[in-house]
Amino acid sequence: MARSAILNVMVQAAMKAGRSLARDFGEVQNLQVSLKGPGDYVSQADKKAEDIIFSELRRARPDYSFLMEERGAVEGADSQHRWVVDPLDGTTNFLHGIPVFAVSIALERQGQVVAGVIYNPATDELFTSERGGGAFLNDRRLRVAARSKLSDAVITHGMPHLGRGKHGHYLIELRNVMGEAAGMRAFGAASLELASVAAGRVDGYWDEPLAPWDMAAGILMVREAGGFVSDKNGQQDMYEQKNIVAGNEVIQGQLLRTLKKPV
Repeated sequence: MARSAILNVMVQAAMKAGRSLARDFGEVQNLQVSLKGPGDYVSQADKKAEDIIFSELRRARPDYSFLMEERGAVEGADSQHRWVVDPLDGTTNFLHGIPVFAVSIALERQGQVVAGVIYNPATDELFTSERGGGAFLNDRRLRVAARSKLSDAVITHGMPHLGRGKHGHYLIELRNVMGEAAGMRAFGAASLELASVAAGRVDGYWDEPLAPWDMAAGILMVREAGGFVSDKNGQQDMYEQKNIVAGNEVIQGQLLRTLKKPV
């Protein structure tokens, strides 16, 4: 596959940060046996990865703005372009030595995501996409799965945890989807769950609450693989509503209806 210059910049930044995370991940696994635990170490790994990405992207496009998980909004001279960055999506997995985490970088132009990179350094899987250019895993073109019934589908979802509200509402949604779907999974990393929809590994995904950096690159990935993405109201306000529903056209529609079922 031929990548544009800007996508190459994003790939290089993601992979450089990923190499740093991979080294730290090995140390985190060793720290599991310590009494203090690896929490402080992981927060430093997260910050270090973000510093690498910020430096690489700022050097390549010094005027672009940023929206980053740790730094927040960083205004640049060019307000038409914005990097949306999650340096470590799947922090809890990373913390516990589970190799399901990723670097996620998206580029917005005038509010529209035009390029995305999701990189899992533990598996060396690199997902890339450009608007109008398709989605790829390493050099293989991606297409969403073609299943047309929830009863044949595997659905992944975000599970609320301590300090993340709406547990009761989530359990209602989960019960409704469980009663319709062939299987349920939860990865603990929104970017990789969206990438898995794009790759046809799972058939659908829903989650809330999410921040823009959790889903920006993944939204483009699913769409460029032929899939559909919306908020839970079927609209395009994922950032504002902080939720997302994704799948192929049929499964995504069925998921939306199932999630709205009454108690």
